[in-house]
Amino acid sequence: MGDDASLTAQKAQLRKECLAARDGVGPLRRAMAGTRLYARLMGLRGRTIAGYLPIGSEANPTHAMRVLARDNRICVPVVTARGAPLRFREWWPDCPLEKGAFGVPVPTEGGWRVPDVLILPMVGFDAGGGRLGYGGGYYDRTLAGMGDALAVGFALEAQRVEAIPQERTDITLPYIITDAGVFGADGTV
Repeated sequence: MGDDASLTAQKAQLRKECLAARDGVGPLRRAMAGTRLYARLMGLRGRTIAGYLPIGSEANPTHAMRVLARDNRICVPVVTARGAPLRFREWWPDCPLEKGAFGVPVPTEGGWRVPDVLILPMVGFDAGGGRLGYGGGYYDRTLAGMGDALAVGFALEAQRVEAIPQERTDITLPYIITDAGVFGADGTV
């Protein structure tokens, strides 16, 4: 029990540090992150891609989502029940939105989709593909049931930390895209 409490405390402290670092990133670095995201995914055609609608100072994937929507179906996550995996609802530029769980915008129309590619927001990350989220476990539960879907973390370089404490339910990401580049969990750039 003590180890669980220690891990929870470590993650809570890391969240505070990473959120403060993310909040301090200026518009040029944020724009660079979006450009790298698009450059990495621009070759995708005929896919269903799950992006997200950012809250607070999250790295913003919406410009890339707008362009990718020309050749792909785009969807965004929706929390449908506490503790359940996320579901994904179709999104398109200027679609009608409402506030969903946690104040996150979600589409009010459009079908439910199963993505081939997921772009994940992060509070923090490490060089090994460890992802620190907000602590609800929604993406970990979702990714555990997604089979061969490609999960790509999207963040700002300021959110990188030495190591993310891992629980057995935490999912490591194969790629993370930041304003500084594209990094593989195996250390490749």
